[in-house]
Amino acid sequence: MKEKSRHPLRSTFHHGDLRKALLEAGIELARGGGPQAVVLREATRRAGVAPNAAYRHFSSHGELLQAVRAAALSYLAFAIEAEMAGVRRGKPRGEMARAKLRAVGTGYLKFALTEPGLFRTAFSTTDPVEGDLDTAKTGASGLNPFQLLGSTLDLLVETGVLPPERRPGAEYLAWSAVHGLAFLILEGPLSVASHEEIGRLSERLLRMVENGL
Repeated sequence: MKEKSRHPLRSTFHHGDLRKALLEAGIELARGGGPQAVVLREATRRAGVAPNAAYRHFSSHGELLQAVRAAALSYLAFAIEAEMAGVRRGKPRGEMARAKLRAVGTGYLKFALTEPGLFRTAFSTTDPVEGDLDTAKTGASGLNPFQLLGSTLDLLVETGVLPPERRPGAEYLAWSAVHGLAFLILEGPLSVASHEEIGRLSERLLRMVENGL
């Protein structure tokens, strides 16, 4: 006997509900299997609608993937903001700026390790994410992950920690180092490293970035 689907087909949705349901299904697909798992037909099945019903909201697989990518970038921004919020206040401004820079990197790495599927999806394409895609690519501050890093570097300059002449392009130096470590852990030789070793390497890398800028 053929097993019944766990997602019975629905014929109607309130306005906007179907787009939200498809996006949520796409996010869960990405969470479990990365960008390759974001398939429009599977998203419609999980949402409980016929495939043709999706095309009023996402005309192609690419549109759905871009929406899921925007959501993943938003989740990354929130993860970074949560780490930044944990920086204890009351320190001298320069120390606060340094601590916030480390928090940006820590939040980035934590998200990569706890949400590898969404992390891979967030960086699955170099195409810009444009428009209102239900879940914006920003966090609560209205900044995306790259802008959060930039604002922290600006604070380093304001507090005299980073010389102004070394500010241009500093985002790319810091980002490439932390992003590279994340992928060495997810897909490279560090994939077999222990949590303790990853923790030590992560801390050393963030100190290196902070001192090297």
